[in-house]
Amino acid sequence: MDAAFDIVELTIEQTPEVVALCQRALDLPEDAAEAGSLVATLWSRAAAARPVRVFGAYREGTLVGVLISSISADDGRVGHVDLLAVQPGQRRRGVGRALLGRAERALADLGAAEVLLAGNPPHYAWPGIDVRYTPAICLGLALGYRQDRTAWNMTADLSYDGSPALRSTEAAESRLAGQGVTVRRAESADLPALAAFARSTFGGSWDAELAGSLDRPEAGCHLAERDGELLGFAAYGSSRPSWFGPMGTAPAAEGSGIGGVLLRRCLRDQRTAGLESAQIGWVGPVPFYSGSAGARIERVFFLYRRTLDTA
Repeated sequence: MDAAFDIVELTIEQTPEVVALCQRALDLPEDAAEAGSLVATLWSRAAAARPVRVFGAYREGTLVGVLISSISADDGRVGHVDLLAVQPGQRRRGVGRALLGRAERALADLGAAEVLLAGNPPHYAWPGIDVRYTPAICLGLALGYRQDRTAWNMTADLSYDGSPALRSTEAAESRLAGQGVTVRRAESADLPALAAFARSTFGGSWDAELAGSLDRPEAGCHLAERDGELLGFAAYGSSRPSWFGPMGTAPAAEGSGIGGVLLRRCLRDQRTAGLESAQIGWVGPVPFYSGSAGARIERVFFLYRRTLDTA
């Protein structure tokens, strides 16, 4: 390990410095462009729900690497590495290895017995390591992490008027209205009902993502209801402006077309905001998004885990 750098724990006041480092260090343009939203999601928003520890590597007074880690809100025995970024030119000099080692010790002190190089919902940057971040994959393998899952995002093209992602929903909404179904934009007052619907129907931790979609100007949510009963929702922008999700349709309403309507209403909002594409994060039903919005699998992620030696 190169000893000519120092690893220190960072405070939230150093967010601008961390964002600037991520803008330099994240190789994919879409990640670098949204570094501010990404860091805010992983640090300030996540810290309200779970322990978050952030470490920086300094060489001659300059931040050259950063790592954001957290404890799972659902299982205190599981720690996550949410982001690891090392400035180009400083790689392969032990910075990433030192940051990861420091984070593992901090997570173990917080009670973690296992560390995942994988997203920690509901506040996450990516499902895992994008396969194009090859140095990060090599680092994980070198330190004994094992791949246990693969995940993917899909991309919806919003760049031209005839895109399948922007198909009109007018006829489908008229048909649904004839069945007593109202489709509308969600408001802040809808959050309790939306959160309860998401918990009871799908489980998981979508409450915070829904809250993030309803309290930020660059985000939004649409819902479908009949006689006051929620049938589905779709949200976007919770983690960053270009990301779509979460969404869900009540099992009894599957096949009704509600999901496609809600999806495309959100995508139109994102297009209106000036986006040329939307990322559908951590996708499950690939055929649905392909058929409803012409989305394609584009980003693929490997997810890794390692049991910590706490002896």
